[in-house]
Amino acid sequence: MVFKKTVSTLAIATSLISLSACEEQANNHQEAVASEPTVQDAEIFVKEAEAALHESGLALGRASWIQANFITHDTNALVADLDEKYTALGVALAGKAKRFDGLDLPFDVRRKLDSFKLALTLPAPANAEKTRELSQIKASLDSTYSTGKVDMEGKSKTLGGVSSIIASDRNPERLLEAWNGWRKVSAPMKEEFARLTAIANEGARELGYADVGTMWRPNYDMEADAFGAEVDRLWGQVKPLYDALHCHARAKLSDYYGDRVVSDKGAIPAHLLGNMWAQQWGNIYSIVKPEGGDSAYDLTALLEKNGYNARKMSKAADDFFVSMGFDAMPETFWDRSLFTKPADREVACHASAWNLDSKDDIRIKMCMNVTGEDFVTVHHEIGHNIYQRAYNKQDSLYQNGAHDGFHEAIGDMIALSITPDYLQQVGLLDTVPTAEADTAILMRQALEKVAFLPFGLMVDKWRWQVFSGEVTPKDYNDAWWKLREEYQGVKAPNDRPDNAFDPGAKYHIPANVPYMRYFLAHILQFQFHKAACEQAGWEGPLHRCSVYGNKEVGAKFNAMMEMGASKPWPDALEAFTGTRQMDGSSVVAYFAPLKNGWMNRTKTGHVVGKFLDQI
Repeated sequence: MVFKKTVSTLAIATSLISLSACEEQANNHQEAVASEPTVQDAEIFVKEAEAALHESGLALGRASWIQANFITHDTNALVADLDEKYTALGVALAGKAKRFDGLDLPFDVRRKLDSFKLALTLPAPANAEKTRELSQIKASLDSTYSTGKVDMEGKSKTLGGVSSIIASDRNPERLLEAWNGWRKVSAPMKEEFARLTAIANEGARELGYADVGTMWRPNYDMEADAFGAEVDRLWGQVKPLYDALHCHARAKLSDYYGDRVVSDKGAIPAHLLGNMWAQQWGNIYSIVKPEGGDSAYDLTALLEKNGYNARKMSKAADDFFVSMGFDAMPETFWDRSLFTKPADREVACHASAWNLDSKDDIRIKMCMNVTGEDFVTVHHEIGHNIYQRAYNKQDSLYQNGAHDGFHEAIGDMIALSITPDYLQQVGLLDTVPTAEADTAILMRQALEKVAFLPFGLMVDKWRWQVFSGEVTPKDYNDAWWKLREEYQGVKAPNDRPDNAFDPGAKYHIPANVPYMRYFLAHILQFQFHKAACEQAGWEGPLHRCSVYGNKEVGAKFNAMMEMGASKPWPDALEAFTGTRQMDGSSVVAYFAPLKNGWMNRTKTGHVVGKFLDQI
């Protein structure tokens, strides 16, 4: 699945404060009269602030939906104006919340006060001019990305057009032209991104944080340094599996293209991996497939054969959740969602899930194609909607995932149940492949799921270095590729121009969406899946387990989701899995038949990036 996804309202509606309001409202909040604030003062402040944020957030959410579906100068200006007011309010409330830092407060009051600060993805300083500038830069970056075009072969191609070339072509020169073309779109973003970083860092310091990165990391109910150590621990659990996949893929690519294009040692050129960002490699399955790989089914071909379109794929995803006991999507979902790219206007095609009234006005926005990739993606997006509806009875500041990785993992956990048995149950597959096809099925999964893990980790590793000042603007690009080689064993396919800003070619950088959620989601979805299969009494291999139709699992899953962000995430994790620690061993267990039963017999001793493979 292509990670063209975010949680609702493109990091506005899924942040703890997914809301906007005007500075005038902020100034109307009651100030404590006494020199020393009291618990009662804190309770009043939280109640009034939460109400104002909730009300004003509806306006920003609807404006953002319109802007994403009708990208024009005017809609950009409208969202920039509302975002400016939202940021000003958020900064004002976060500043006022500091007055209560020394008080011994009830759990909910303290948790909500902390959320005022931690939910500001890009805090502005308490300066109206800089707040306005920050909002204008955010709107400009988003528009530059969403409307980017590539001049290639005498035509103007969208991101979708050049991505299709990367996905399907096997001519390295044409692949390189498409790859380079999209990175010309991102090059002009560099100066604005550097200015955005400087302003946001100033805002973070005013709130008591060293920089924006150290402000993001405590969102995971732990100190910033502890969270950094936690993600390194999780990566250590899954890295040997990734190393084995990289080793195999590189050898097959070298055989296919020749050593001149792909060496059988070192990093893999990024343009050859079937994805514009080399974050998932499923599109090169035909090159790297194992012996007998043709016996596996092709989900895209099955969907086409059975007359699926965007709405029918969406209905299949909805039906899966219904089979587990969840209510079907409301009629408004089908009336108001965007399922395919309109021909008459610019839209933000990056797939997303929205809840525009914090109740049941849930929607998705996708430019869907009839592919196996988008079939999985729509399960992911509707998973967001299911989560949004599950916690909609919580206070507005708790209407979010236990942490953002939970939100991303929900639909993907369900997608792991798109097994051959499930496909036969819903009439897409006539005959379930025998166990002999499992290696091929797991290889397809690994090229999507395992290949993504280091990319999911390094995007924010890079941003943390940028925010901290360890990486300065002149070194943005070099640092990006240094991390990509270190974690992914992937390299730029050519010498990069001095003005290159390749990080900006990935949506989440110009859109300012934190990315660690996706790495965590790729851990949690397998942990959730393993727990669900155990609850269902499944005794076979994990990759053959489907919880389709299991209402008992659905009820327990819903109980976790209903908690929203009202409790620390270990409480939510324990409610479903029985453990309080995220664990990468479920990923390893899922793919054990592939690595232990096949990869270990094919390649040994190859180098992944600068690390020795430990197969």
